[in-house]
Amino acid sequence: MSQTTIRLLPFLNSPGAGLGTLLLVALLLSLPVQANGPAHEPARHTVQPAVKPAAAPSPTHASAPAASTPLSLEQDAQRITETLQAAMNRAATRQQKREHGVSVAAHAPAVRATVRGKDHGRTDAATARQAAVQGHAEPHWSYLEPGTDPAAWARLKPEFQTCASGKRQSPVHIEESGTLQGPAEPLAFDYRPSGGSVVNNGHTIQVDLEGQNTLTVRGSTYRLLQFHFHHPAEEKVNHKGFAMVAHLVHQNAEGQLAVVAVLIDPGAANGLVHKVWTHMPLDVNDRVRLPAGLLDLGALLPQDQRYYQFMGSLTTPPCTEGVLWMVLKQPMSVSREQLKLFAQLFPMNARPVQALNGRVVRDAL
Repeated sequence: MSQTTIRLLPFLNSPGAGLGTLLLVALLLSLPVQANGPAHEPARHTVQPAVKPAAAPSPTHASAPAASTPLSLEQDAQRITETLQAAMNRAATRQQKREHGVSVAAHAPAVRATVRGKDHGRTDAATARQAAVQGHAEPHWSYLEPGTDPAAWARLKPEFQTCASGKRQSPVHIEESGTLQGPAEPLAFDYRPSGGSVVNNGHTIQVDLEGQNTLTVRGSTYRLLQFHFHHPAEEKVNHKGFAMVAHLVHQNAEGQLAVVAVLIDPGAANGLVHKVWTHMPLDVNDRVRLPAGLLDLGALLPQDQRYYQFMGSLTTPPCTEGVLWMVLKQPMSVSREQLKLFAQLFPMNARPVQALNGRVVRDAL
C-alpha cells in the first residue's frame, strides 16, 4: 500500500466517504510502482500533495502495515476495499440511528398529547365529585409538604385546576356583618343508629356509613355518605377559629352534594367521637369495620341547629364546585384527650380560607 494511501485511511473511515473516495482509490491504484525502490513507494515523478499529511490514525482505526512486510498490489487493493466497506457500514449505521432518533423525537409529543387527552377525558366533573365523596382518595397532594401543599394543588393534575381558577371555593371566613340575615327553613335531619367502617385515608379519619341517614333542605333529600374531621377547623366565623370541625357529606338523587359543618372546641368528651376513636385505624388505607347500629349520628349535632348557608366547593382536590354548605352556628365539644389523639395523627389538615368573590352567605336567624 502506498504511503499516500496510508495517509488517506482516516479519511476513508470517515462517515463522509463516498463516490469521491472510490475515485481517489482508483487513481492511487493506477499510479506506477518503481521496480527497484521500496515496496509501494510513489514514483519520483508523482506530484506530492500540497496539503500537510494527516495525523497518524488512532489505535481504533486500521493501522498501516510495517514497511518490512510489503503487500502485493492485489493485497493492497483488497485491504483498501475492506477498509472502505467497513467505513461505509459504520456511516450507514450512524445514519440509521440519526433517522431513528428524529422519528422518536417527532413522535414523542404526539404520544404525550394522546396520554394527556385520555387522562383529561377520563375525569369529568361528575367523576371528580364522586371520587371526592368516596373519601379524599388522591394520594399525590398534602397540606404541609412544599410542592404538594394547597398553594400547589392546581399544578399537580389537570383535574385539580379548579382549586386555583374556581370562584366558589371553600372553606370561607364568615363575617356576620356581610351576611344576608333573615328567616330560613330548618334543617330536617333524619339520622338513625348506623354501622359502617372507619378508614385512615392519609388525609383524615373518615367514617363511611351504612343505612338511610338523610337531610332534607331546599326541597331536596340528601343521604349521608360519610363524615370526616379537620384539625384545626377550616371555617372561620367573625375572625374566630375552632379546634376541629366535622364535615358531614350528603348526596341527593341528582348527584348534588350538601355538606354540614359541625364546629368543635375543647370541652366535654363526645360519645360518638369516643366510639370512632376506639376503632381508629392504625395505618394509611387501613379500614376497621364498625358494629351495626353503633353510631347515633344525632350525638354529633348541637341542639341549636341554626346555620350559615352558601354555595361552595369540596375543600380537597379536585375542589369541585356546586356544593351546598351549611355551617352550624353552635359548636360541639371534644375532650382535650380526644383532640390530642387526632392531632398526633394529623397535626394540621385544614385548607386555608378562600375568597368569597361576591357570594351571598345566608345567616339563618
